[in-house]
Amino acid sequence: MQLLKRILSFYISASIHVALSVYALIRMTFHFFHIAYDEPMILFAFFGTIVGYNFVKYEALVRAEKVRWSRQLKGIVVVSVVSFAVAGYYFFHLERITQLVAIGFLALTLLYTLPVFPKIGNARNWAGVKIYIVAFCWAGITLFLPILNAGLTLSHDVWLKFCQRFLLIIILILIFEIIDLKNDDLSLQTVPQKLGVAKTKILNLFLLIPFYFLEFLKSDFQVQQLWINLVLVVVIALFTVFSSPKRSNYYTDFWVESIPIFWWFMVFYAENM
Repeated sequence: MQLLKRILSFYISASIHVALSVYALIRMTFHFFHIAYDEPMILFAFFGTIVGYNFVKYEALVRAEKVRWSRQLKGIVVVSVVSFAVAGYYFFHLERITQLVAIGFLALTLLYTLPVFPKIGNARNWAGVKIYIVAFCWAGITLFLPILNAGLTLSHDVWLKFCQRFLLIIILILIFEIIDLKNDDLSLQTVPQKLGVAKTKILNLFLLIPFYFLEFLKSDFQVQQLWINLVLVVVIALFTVFSSPKRSNYYTDFWVESIPIFWWFMVFYAENM
C-alpha cells in the first residue's frame, strides 16, 4: 500500500497526470476537427507540459535554495530532463507556424513563473490574473497548436471550441482555488478569497451553462456529443458542490485533473461502440 502511495505521489508531483490531461484534450481536438493522429504534436505537448509544470512548481524553490533533495525530487529532475530532450526533439518536427506560436506560449509561461518585473513579481502573483493566463495557455496549446500544425484555418468552430475549452479550464481552476483556500496567500485575491466558497460554487455552476450550450452553436454539432457533454457537466457540478478547503489536495490534483481524461474516454467510447 505504501508503495502504491509513493508511486501515485510521484506520478502527480512529476506532472505526469496533468500532462495526460493535456494529451486527452489534444486527442479531443483531433477528433472534433478530423485531424489524423499527429505524433510530433501530441508528444511535444505531453512532454512539454511535464517540463513546463515542473518548472513552474519547483523553479522558485531552486532559485531560493530551499530545496530538500529527496529521492522523489531527484526522480522528478530526471523525468523533467528527459521530457525536455523529447519535447525539444519533437519541436523541430512541427510546422514553422506551430513552432512560433509554441514559443509565444513558452514566453507566457516564463512571464508567469519568473520575476521579470522585480517590483511586481511574476504573473502568478498578480492579483486576479493567474486564472486567465492558465486557462488561455491550456486552451491555446490543446486547440490552436494542433489546428495550426494540421494546416487548418482558425474557423468559427475553432473559436467556439476555444471559448468552450477556456471556460472548462476556468471552471476546473475555481475548484482548485476552493481546495487551496487554506494555503493561498491573501495577496493573490483568488475568486474564493473575494467571493467566498459558497458564491464561488454558484459562479462555477453558472459557468457550466454557457460551457454546455456553446456546443449548439457549432456548424456540425452532434446529438451524441450533447449527451456526452451533459454527463461531463453533471460530473463537474458534483465536484463543485462537494469541494471544500478541508478536502485533501488529491481531490483536485488527481480527481479533478482527471476530468479531461474522463471526457476523452467518453468520446472515444462513443466513437467506437
